[in-house]
Amino acid sequence: MLCYNIWSSALTAHTPVALLKAQLNLDHDLDEALLAHKLAAADAWIAKHTGQPFPEDAPADLTEAALQLAAFWYEQREAASFGLATAPVPFGVYELLQGHRDAVTGHVPA
Repeated sequence: MLCYNIWSSALTAHTPVALLKAQLNLDHDLDEALLAHKLAAADAWIAKHTGQPFPEDAPADLTEAALQLAAFWYEQREAASFGLATAPVPFGVYELLQGHRDAVTGHVPA
């Protein structure tokens, strides 16, 4: 089997790939670059959603949100699915991030 590394080595994630492999119950190294890419994308999505950079020493709930999101994107690689109800973000991720999200109310203090 031929394997090509098409992913940039510049992608970085704060959540270790080993944790994502444990989350997915993977025991092979064939998708290491893809998993790293999914984690980097999850970290970026979380940073955009919360309005804060993903911290180097992330608390457990942020790490869990990154793991759930990256695992979901790894397992559901298609944007659409016929006959199945899918969501862009797995159940529970929003709840894990709720306490970390910057509130945007439109109020400007005097």
